[in-house]
Amino acid sequence: MTPTPASLLERLRQPFQPDAWARFVSLYAPLVYSWGRRAGLQDADAAELVQEVFVTLLQVLPTFIYDRRRSFRRWLRTVALNLWRNTRKRRKEIISLAEGGGPDAAAGPDDLEALWEAEYQRRLAGRALEIMRTDFAETTWKACWETVACGRPAAEVAAELGLTVGAVYAARFRVLDRLRRELQGMLD
Repeated sequence: MTPTPASLLERLRQPFQPDAWARFVSLYAPLVYSWGRRAGLQDADAAELVQEVFVTLLQVLPTFIYDRRRSFRRWLRTVALNLWRNTRKRRKEIISLAEGGGPDAAAGPDDLEALWEAEYQRRLAGRALEIMRTDFAETTWKACWETVACGRPAAEVAAELGLTVGAVYAARFRVLDRLRRELQGMLD
C-alpha cells in the first residue's frame, strides 16, 4: 500500500528519508512556485520563494506534528504567505519606489489566500494524479480518466477499451479511491 500524505509527513520527520523528500518536493515545489508567480513575482523571485519555503520546511518538519483535525495545506500556505510578506517588506525597505513608479503586488493578502487555495487544490490533485498514473494499468487509468475528466459515458468508454461497463466503473472507483487516500487531510 502506498503511503498516505499523513504518513509522508511522518516520514519527513525521520532523518535520512530522501525518497520522502523527493516525493514531497515533487508535489509542492511546482505549487509554491505557481503561488509566487500568481502573486506577481518574477521567475527568479518565485524560485527564490520556493527555496525559502523549503529551507523553512527542512528546519520545521523534523519536529512538526501533524494534527489530522487541522489542515496541512493551510499551514503550508501560511508559511509561504509569511515568507512572501517578509520578502516584500525587505524590498520596500531597500528600494523606494517613486509615486506610481512601479506596480505593487498583484493582489492583497486576502486575495492571495483565495488564489493560493484554488491553485493549491488544482496543483496538488493534478500532481498526485500524475504521480499515481504509473501505479495503474493503462486501461484502468484511461477508463477512469475518460469518464471523470472527459465526462464520457461509461458504456462508450467500455466499448472503446473492450471492457464491460462494470469494469469501467470498478476502474474509476479504484483510481478515485486511491486519489482520496493520497490526498486525505490535504484538501480540507
